[in-house]
Amino acid sequence: MSIIKEQIPMKEQLPQERKKNFYEVPLGYTKEEAILEATRCLQCPTHPCIDGCPVHIDIPGFIKAIKEDNLSLSIEIMHDTNLLPAITGRVCPQEEQCQVVCVMGKVGDPVAIGKLERYIADWELENRSRGNINIPKKKESKNKKIAIVGSGPAGLTCAVNLIKMGYEVTIFEGFHELGGVLTYGIPEFRLPKKIVKEEIEFLNKLGVKFNLDFPIGRSETISDLFKDGYSAVFIGTGAGAPQFMHIPGENLGGIYSANEYLTRVNLMKAYKFPDYDTPIKVGKRVAVIGGGNVAMDSARTALRLGAEHVFLIYRRSRTEMPAREEEIIHAEEEGIEFMLLTNPIRYIGNENGLVKQVECIKMKLGEEDASGRRRPIPIESSEFLIDIEQAIVAIGTTPNPIISKTTQDLKTGRHGEILVDENGQTSVKGAFAGGDIVTGAATVITAMGAGGLAASSINRYLSGELK
Repeated sequence: MSIIKEQIPMKEQLPQERKKNFYEVPLGYTKEEAILEATRCLQCPTHPCIDGCPVHIDIPGFIKAIKEDNLSLSIEIMHDTNLLPAITGRVCPQEEQCQVVCVMGKVGDPVAIGKLERYIADWELENRSRGNINIPKKKESKNKKIAIVGSGPAGLTCAVNLIKMGYEVTIFEGFHELGGVLTYGIPEFRLPKKIVKEEIEFLNKLGVKFNLDFPIGRSETISDLFKDGYSAVFIGTGAGAPQFMHIPGENLGGIYSANEYLTRVNLMKAYKFPDYDTPIKVGKRVAVIGGGNVAMDSARTALRLGAEHVFLIYRRSRTEMPAREEEIIHAEEEGIEFMLLTNPIRYIGNENGLVKQVECIKMKLGEEDASGRRRPIPIESSEFLIDIEQAIVAIGTTPNPIISKTTQDLKTGRHGEILVDENGQTSVKGAFAGGDIVTGAATVITAMGAGGLAASSINRYLSGELK
């Protein structure tokens, strides 16, 4: 049988249609397409894809089961290491992790691991709703309580691993809905909230307890949790504090951080106003500052809310953009105007205090900086103005300091990140941390890997193996 060198494409909404709605863009594989793509896996003996996965999914194993049309076995293999595949199959940057080392990529396209992960996860969700999926078995109860602070990908992963080990697990979430960045940070057209809720409901069936509207650091402190009888605490509160450029006019009306903008739209359903109570300004001409996934999400969201012209302003070239290539292509297809090698230097307001223009300067690339990318340098006398009604700043986030300020002896870095050792242990005995609160803004799957590591370390700590 000859090797199929090209990936089996996944059907998508057409750009002219999808930019007017919040429905998911990729439409998923059919069974026939998934099996055909699964046949492309060479089942090589070295399995570099497993090493490339932050949670070490048995990728050849679950793909082989799809090829053999044994979907029950496939999802069972997946669940050994990943209980949130419907999420990771959609938002994980597989092209930079498991797929980049795929041996098939040496003779053609790498196997579409992420698309196959989504396929098997969606099959499982459908069968779970019919009561046809078994709940994973848990070990005998250890009669010890663990507190998880934050219900994002790191917290959810840590929780599910610990509950399977036999611990009693409670997640404390400051918002009124669970999911962290999965709920408030990623748009509906990339990760439907129904998917997130169904995956979290699975954890609930396993026995994980949830405390909503309970911000640790205000309602209680980390010290209070230990006093309440929790044997260990995992901190996975992410990095939700927005960064700004600190340029003139940044306090004008109509200028949002991407964090606030996406939270209003995603968590508070502003895109369904007035059916939901959180309105948001809809600008006809919108400038989005940044080149990462959050910038792409913000730009594409603005378009769907009714913007007629969206500018994506980024100070480096397209090559240096940290966003996933798939998201960049989708944005381009939908008509987002990329203004590359361009940087804002000030905002100009009208008589009502609302932004009406952004002044930018052209840039050129110099030598590489600490990030490994070429440093952007302003070109003298290249300033120009763009008329806008709204600006969304998506240049990064930092950890919220509420926990570090209310937790005695908790060591943090210069950006407010919690410092941990190789086991995810903090400087506070019994307290562990992982995800964006430790690394700064990163990927969902990286945060999940940190949550898994912390769960293993907590188990070792409570069994006396880890001091």
